[in-house]
Amino acid sequence: MPTAPLSTDMLMVLSLVGFTMFMFMWERVRPDVTALLVLVSLGLSGLVPTEQLFDGFSGHAVISVIATMILSTGLDRAGVLNRLAIWLLRVSRGLEQRLILLSAAVAGGLSAFMQNPAVTALFLPVASRLSTRTGVPLARMLFPIAACVLMGGGLSMVGNSPLILLNDLLVSANRNLPSGVATLQPLAMFTPLPIGLALLTLGILYFRFLGPRFLGRAEDKSAVAPGRTESYFARTYGIEGDVFELTVTAESPLVGMSVGEAEAQHNAPLLLALKSGNEARLAPPADTMIWVGSVLGVMGRRDAVAEYAQNNLLRMQSRLRHFSDLFNPSRAGISEAVVPPTSRFIGQPAAELQLRKRHGISLLAINRGNEVFREDIRQVPIRAGDLLVFHSIWRDLAQAAESRDFVVVTDYPKDEQRPHKLPHAVLIFLFAMGLALSGELPVPVALMTGVIGMLLTGVLNMDEAYSAINWKTVFVMAGLIPLGWAMESSGAAAWVAAEVFARFGHLPHWVLQAVVGLLTSLFGLVVSNVGATVIMVPMAINLAISHGDAPVPYALIVALCASNNFISVSNPVLSMVAGPAGYRAIDLLRIGGPLSLAYVLVVVGVVNLLY
Repeated sequence: MPTAPLSTDMLMVLSLVGFTMFMFMWERVRPDVTALLVLVSLGLSGLVPTEQLFDGFSGHAVISVIATMILSTGLDRAGVLNRLAIWLLRVSRGLEQRLILLSAAVAGGLSAFMQNPAVTALFLPVASRLSTRTGVPLARMLFPIAACVLMGGGLSMVGNSPLILLNDLLVSANRNLPSGVATLQPLAMFTPLPIGLALLTLGILYFRFLGPRFLGRAEDKSAVAPGRTESYFARTYGIEGDVFELTVTAESPLVGMSVGEAEAQHNAPLLLALKSGNEARLAPPADTMIWVGSVLGVMGRRDAVAEYAQNNLLRMQSRLRHFSDLFNPSRAGISEAVVPPTSRFIGQPAAELQLRKRHGISLLAINRGNEVFREDIRQVPIRAGDLLVFHSIWRDLAQAAESRDFVVVTDYPKDEQRPHKLPHAVLIFLFAMGLALSGELPVPVALMTGVIGMLLTGVLNMDEAYSAINWKTVFVMAGLIPLGWAMESSGAAAWVAAEVFARFGHLPHWVLQAVVGLLTSLFGLVVSNVGATVIMVPMAINLAISHGDAPVPYALIVALCASNNFISVSNPVLSMVAGPAGYRAIDLLRIGGPLSLAYVLVVVGVVNLLY
């Protein structure tokens, strides 16, 4: 059957879809900027009425995402994951396979109620702690955890952004349904639970029987605890030696130099601290001046530091008289942090970040794949997935990490934990989930009730709640939601569905659903899970109607398969674990490729059993 001709509005909407895909693949413009550009284009072109254009920002999906981010942070502040690490160690009894599978299963269960990147960020230090205490390589732990986090997101309607977004898209689709088609109803909180359980079981079985063969090949770049710092950083980055004090004499050529100029000297040791007058501090800013009588706290091999001191007329002391308190391992040390895809650091040279001046953190090295940058790192632009090696006071590191521009994967002492609030946090979280499950209140209201509870009981303060929100995710979602509306209202979704139906309409419905699932998975690799959901749900609904099937199962397949990305660091979860675990692109493809295909088959199979 021939399809209707493309109208001007259809062409404009499909052009915007193509533009969005190109911009997401190009990566020269941030995804949130692209989403806002698409949003403004929809308004200027009149494809979406101006009075509805910004409704996405107040939609249930966006409010629910914000609430889950804040609730996740509240659980972290209360020390839930510290208790979890202790429990996992006790239950697994140190057995590697049991520890890996149990950690993955627990992470998958948590992702039913928390955003996937948030669960991953919270589990990185937990996995590091478990790896440190048991000797299990981090490379063997992180991929199973990441995969089960993605699969566990299908346990509930708040487990990941596509499922949160799905109900809003179903409601908006009702405005353009053909006559005679029943109104689409929003899905209940645990509608996808059987599918999520099947996916989580798939992940556990996959890594139980195939994991040892696949994961044994990945390079171990395990994050470490402070107690392992010396041997680990010496082996991985060449950062070794002891800490010495160098006093600047009147004859020294360093007099009048800045810290940055002194560091740039050939064979200069790591300059970690500076004392001028009565003030001693770690991570002195690069523009701090060095004068007669200044004391430098440096790290390196004794012979190399001695040679540097002799060449620059510095008095060397191996006994720490000025910096003993600052270099106490319980107060400061070396750490690793991974740069998530949402970081504001991405694209900026290290010099522009001013980590020393703003946060009191020294950047010692950058680990990117199989390449380690040690020389002139101030000019190296930061990329998503980079491992940054820091030296800092632990308190300063914890405060800087609150910005979510990096996720610390080293197990280090944190001052911000509030373990005395643990009962409050758990009870409030369970109460909020109970309200959402009861159906008496809309899910965003139920989740925000939990947020208010955590604020009033002191689990979080308001500033911490604000910092918990990943505004990049919020703007990407709110900016792309109107694109889905335009796909529906312009008829573009119906046109694409008719084209697909003309080629595959003769196939059984489960084969057609598998095609939808695979197509959504491919879109998810390109335009993110939110973008794939926005584009594919309207098309899937129209395709189901054309085939004479119920639309909701098709839409649910789209929302679940949008997160089916186990092979690319374009997935924020994989991006966060690839650096610390040392996974290469070939590792992700070899391990994640078969898992992605099995994922689609399980989703389609269970959906057909349920519907």
